[in-house]
Formats: sequence, structure tokens, C-alpha cells
Amino acid sequence: MSLSRYEIKINGLVQGIGFRPFIYQLAHKLNINGWINNSSEGVTIQIECSPETLNLFIAKIKQEKPQQSYIENLVISSLNFVGYKSFIIRDSQKENKPISASILPDLSTCNDCIKELFDCQNRRYRYPFINCTNCGCRYSIIKKIPYDRIFTTMSKFEMCEECEKEYKNPLDRRFHAQPNACEKCGPHLELWNQKGEILAKFDQALQTTCELIKQGKILAIKGLGGFHLVIDSRNKLAVNKLRQLKNRPDKPFALMYPNLDKITQDCYVSSLEKKILLSSASPIVLLRRKKENSLSLICSEIAPNNPYLGIMLPYTPLHHLLLAELNFPIVATSGNRHSEPICIDETEALVKLNSITDYFLVHNRPIFSPIDDSIVRVIDNQVIILRCARGYAPLSITLKNQNIARDKNILALGGHLKSAIALKIDNKVFLSQYLGNLDNLENEELLDNTTKKLNNIYQIKPDLITCDLHPDYYSTKYAETIIDKFHKEGKLSKNEDRKNSISLVKVQHHIAHIYSVIAEHNLNLPLLAIAWDGTGYGLDKTIWGGEFFLITEEKIQRIATFSPFPLLGGERAIIEPKRITLALLSQTFKAENNLDTIINKLKINQYFCSQELAVLKKMLAKQINSPLTSSVGRLFDGISCLLKPKEIITFEGQAAMALEYLTNDIITTETYPFSWQYNADKCNYIYWESIVRNIVKEYLENQSINDISVKFHQTLVKVISTVAEKVRLKNIVLAGGCFQNKYLLENTIHSLRKNNFQVYYSKKVPTNDGGLALGQILFSLSPNSIKF
Repeated sequence: MSLSRYEIKINGLVQGIGFRPFIYQLAHKLNINGWINNSSEGVTIQIECSPETLNLFIAKIKQEKPQQSYIENLVISSLNFVGYKSFIIRDSQKENKPISASILPDLSTCNDCIKELFDCQNRRYRYPFINCTNCGCRYSIIKKIPYDRIFTTMSKFEMCEECEKEYKNPLDRRFHAQPNACEKCGPHLELWNQKGEILAKFDQALQTTCELIKQGKILAIKGLGGFHLVIDSRNKLAVNKLRQLKNRPDKPFALMYPNLDKITQDCYVSSLEKKILLSSASPIVLLRRKKENSLSLICSEIAPNNPYLGIMLPYTPLHHLLLAELNFPIVATSGNRHSEPICIDETEALVKLNSITDYFLVHNRPIFSPIDDSIVRVIDNQVIILRCARGYAPLSITLKNQNIARDKNILALGGHLKSAIALKIDNKVFLSQYLGNLDNLENEELLDNTTKKLNNIYQIKPDLITCDLHPDYYSTKYAETIIDKFHKEGKLSKNEDRKNSISLVKVQHHIAHIYSVIAEHNLNLPLLAIAWDGTGYGLDKTIWGGEFFLITEEKIQRIATFSPFPLLGGERAIIEPKRITLALLSQTFKAENNLDTIINKLKINQYFCSQELAVLKKMLAKQINSPLTSSVGRLFDGISCLLKPKEIITFEGQAAMALEYLTNDIITTETYPFSWQYNADKCNYIYWESIVRNIVKEYLENQSINDISVKFHQTLVKVISTVAEKVRLKNIVLAGGCFQNKYLLENTIHSLRKNNFQVYYSKKVPTNDGGLALGQILFSLSPNSIKF
């Protein structure tokens, strides 16, 4: 049988996951000679065999590939026969071409490593940094591609003889496992006090940590992508102390449970939620709490007034050892000061967390990229990523439109809240991990550092930079700074030919939200898109957030929006939603001139001092510091505060979440009246005043606030259905932070599907501002002729 030489190029998630050892073993089973190596795009394989064996080889690659791997493209070409004598794994070769290989996210500890971890006969027994090609740190330690040990933070640890033997053995599970180590040669633990003095090392440090947690102490524990602040979740005093020290009075704490059985004592867990909890991503999953649970394993202060708990399982060997010893759930919240990035360095943590924590459990494996825990929620029986971080980031999205400018490298800088950046190389977009809100210097520096790190990893210079339209966002100013820097350093001339220059494209906030969904699902136009959120700078320089767009290949038309209402005091109204309630009531009842009577009946006046109320009424009358908004997110805030008045909110989305939780999964077909007339040539207002009027009426009649909340949600569903029925485009996109609301999203989907619409919404990419960068990239690639 004649042999031929073939080259096979594979890209996707094929580096750092045991793909080369898998190919090596498969080639030996099939008696194939040749080689494999990591490339800038994924892996390259050359083999010599018959056409029949080639077909069998390809079939087995697709059927038996490593569980965590993902093949996006597999291209075969024929070459001249050279006569290979064996099959080997070659070292990675430097290539003069763009790097587009996907970086593997950090992976939770696999079952094989867990067995070894607790096997007293194994040489890695109770070693808190055990890993193999199927699990462990990846993105958090990678400095550049290809994924080889010398390009990771593990390069400082020289492998002992036994580890190196495993690393070089193609039949071993740790063959080319870049973080491979053991207690002899790898990272180790230390327990520090607040002065940085070493109290214990190695396993004794872990044992002492467990005792301190049981005593109610607050521990800062260095993990995979940064520090956690850890306490006993049963200890009310410890929980309240952590809330006070971290300036976090209401926001729920994330929990880590020892095992699935203990989770089911506190929460309902569906088969899909179980699958997510046990997945290699091991994110925080929002789970419904069991009501009136006297057997609860946690104190009520963990998530006050919240029917959900954010829960994860142990995902590193250190966590497995810790939770096996404690055997009760712990609070594991991000190790940072209020609103700042997560700490990744023990020296940094000693300074920044000293006023919060009692002790520090640290290790000496450097973290290159900080990465928080991901957050996931099941909606419409789909996995919805709310925070894209550990286990998912950097997220690779392929733009499959054939018209995409593959040679154009693009940097997208996202928005202001829940920041994330993205890089486009070839036809792939790499979305970074969650970076937090850009409202302090530390988070701004994190954006800057992450941008530089991703550019260095992929070794590119962007041809285009894209950002939000808002002139005051740090990300916008940062984009402008980069452009200016290129000009000042003479890297390009302002008069330079356009094809060789770097350009800036600013994308309207809600258009970016919509194009993020279009990119994720590779949708074709035309379509109807609904973008609802809290805040977005509009083309008319007002604050948008309740938008309907008709999008075709030629134009983007804003066909409907909610009638604007004032934000009393601007951003202060977001923190004090009672101001929004007052503005909604004023606009609703201005014809009757009986605002005072209404607010007295609703008893809202008791949440304002008399002088404050007088000032706010003047601001309304004279339109002073009261920017207009069409935001559905702010509408949620105002209705929420009407039904459940609150002086201030202490975390983003708190008021809207409270309104969602009032629905309590109640189903109704009742809605409130609203008015809207469709004129195809203009933007048409949806008037909400009759909604507020009827809510006030029912509230004063002592109707259940749960029923009122349900009717409000169903009214919003009807608003969407009404517009969809009038426009009659089959494909509908739902985008923006409001669609993190499970009740709203599920009922909207069901209503639209019932009327034969095809509904698309974010799943892999956050629907909140964490997904903006992806949308900015796709829009910036749109034809220049597209018009608003």
C-alpha cells in the first residue's frame, strides 16, 4: 500500500489540554510516523500513511479528543513524501504570522488528581498544587503563546527528576503538563499573620488555617487567580464583621460548599445546574434557596432578602483539602478592598487586606493575570454567563461572516461598568476576563495592564481601536490616549494613508449590546433588536436604556423607546431610587396637580426630609440637574422603590433585583395599559404613565406587591410583543442588563416563541456591559455606508 505525506492544521482549544500527547498515542496505535507541535494557530501535524489510515486517524481525532478540547477548524493538505521513521512531539517553532491560537481557561481539578490528592500512598498526597494535562491553572499563569512552561510563571520552578520523567513520558497523564510539580520542586503554602510573619508552612499551614476559620477568623487565601476572603458561613458574627470591614452591607456573599449533597440541603439543584457545578469551569451558580429551611447550613446574613444563593464547589486542590477538613460551607468572596481589583500578590494583599483579614494563607506560585470567579445562571434551561471570568475567559468567539476583514486587528475597550476588553485577530475575537467597574485608579490600571498583557500574548498592534460613545468613560479616554500616543511617537502620521493608519471607532452603547448578540449567534440581517439596561449614552446626548431598533444591511433605525423621565440629581438618583420614584409620580400626576397628596398616601414623604423634598420639587419644575432617560433599568428602580421604599441602594442592580424577586415565579396574563403608536418613519414613544398610575391605584387598594410586580413584568413582556407584532420581522434580539432578570427574559422568550418569532439572547457572552467589547468589534467591521 503506497504512503503519502499529509499536513493537518487544527485550531480551536487544542493547547494546554493534552492534545499533543493524545495525538502521539493515537499515531502509535495506528502505526503512523510523523510529528506534531504547537503553532501560532493551534497545532500542526505531519503524518505519512495511506489515505484509508488518514481517514481513520481524522475520525478518531474527532471522536476521542480530550474532553476539554474543541476543534474549530481542521484543514488537510498533501505534501511530498519524505520517509519519517517514527512519530514525535516537536518543540514549538517561532512563526512569522499572527497568533490566533485560543488560550485555555483555568480548569478545576480533575477526578484523577483528586484521587491522588487523598491517596496516602501517592507521592502527591495532600499536595495543594497537584495538576495534570486535564486540569489546573492555564490563563492565570500564561505570559505568551505558545503554551510552554518557559512562557508561564511556573518557569521559576525547576522540575525534580520524578516530575521531569512524567513530563517527558508520552504515555503519562502529566506529559507536557506545563504546571507539573510536587512538594519537592513546586510551590508551597505559608500562613502569615498581619505583620507578614510566617506562622506555619506546608500542610501545617493548611491545618492551622482550618482551625482559625472554625474560630471565626477572617482569612485571606491566595488561590488560582487571586485572593479570597474566607470565613465560616455559619458564623453570624464573622459574616457581619466581614460586611462591615469590606463596606458591603447588603450584597450577597459567594459560598463554597464541600460537596453537592450539602448544596441540596440548602438549595434546589436541577440536572443542568448540577452539570455546571461539576464542570471544569466550576463557576458560581445562582441557585434557588429552599424556603423555611430549618436545616440550613448557613446564617441568614449571607444573602439578606434574596431567594438565591451564589454557590460553587471546590475547584483547586487547596480548596478540596480545605473543605474536606472543614466539612461545612465557607464564604469565599473576592479578596479586594471595596470596588478595587482582586489582589494577586501576597505582598500587595498584606498591605491592602490588612485592615480586613486576621491571617493570610499564601503560596509562591505567581499569578500573571488576575481572574475572579465566573457567575452563571440557568434561564430558559440554558447556561447564561453573567460574569465571564475563571473557567471561561479568555472567551474565543469566531466571526463566521465571510465578509469580515480578517487582516484587520482590532482592540475593543468595552464600557465603564463590568468592564472587559476584546481583541480581534483574523476571524477570532478573544474576550478578556471581567475587570470590574472603571471608577477608581486601581481598576483603570487593571484595564491598562490587561490590554498590554493580551497584546503581548498575541504580539499584535491594532489597526483599529473601538470604544463606547460616552465621552466621560475612562475606556473612551483611554482609547483616545492610545491613538494620541501613536501619533506623538511618530508611529503614524495624521496624514498617513488610511489603510496604514490606526483609527478610532466609537460605538453607541446599545448598538454594541445588540451586535454582541449578533456576533455570538452569527446572525443575518434584518432583525428587530431590543436593548434594555440602566445607562447608555444616546446619539441625542440623553441617557438611553429602553430601546427598539430595526437593523438592516443599510441602516439602523431607532423605532421605539420609552418616553423620557428625569433623573433627579443625575447619578445620585441611581443610588437613591426614591428620587426616580418621585420623578415618575410627578410626571404621571402632573395634570391633576396632586403630587403632594399622592406621595403622602404612599408614605414616600417619610423617606425625604421636608427641605430635601422641597429642593427636589424645584429641580423637577425648573429641570435643574435632571438629565432625561428612557432607561427600563431606571424604571425598574423607581417601581421597586414605590413598592418597597429604600433610602439608598448599596450595590448595582439592588432595587431591580428586589422587584424581580417579588414575582416569586407567579404566572399571570394580566397587564397594565400603556400607549404606543407605530409610525415607520420616526422613533415612537412608549408611554408608561398609565402603568405607574395603575400601580399606584392597586398599591393604595392594598393589593399584593407580589401581584403588582408580576403584572409590571408581564406588561414589559407585552410591550415587546406589541412592537414585534407590528414590525413582523422573524428574528428578534434581546440585549442589555435588564435581561439578566430571569422572570422577564423567560416570559418574553415564551411570549415571542408562541407567536412564531425566533429569539436570540446572550448565553456565552454576558448580556450586561461585560459583552460590549464583542459588539463594538462587530459593529466597527460593518460597512461604512450603514446609517442611523
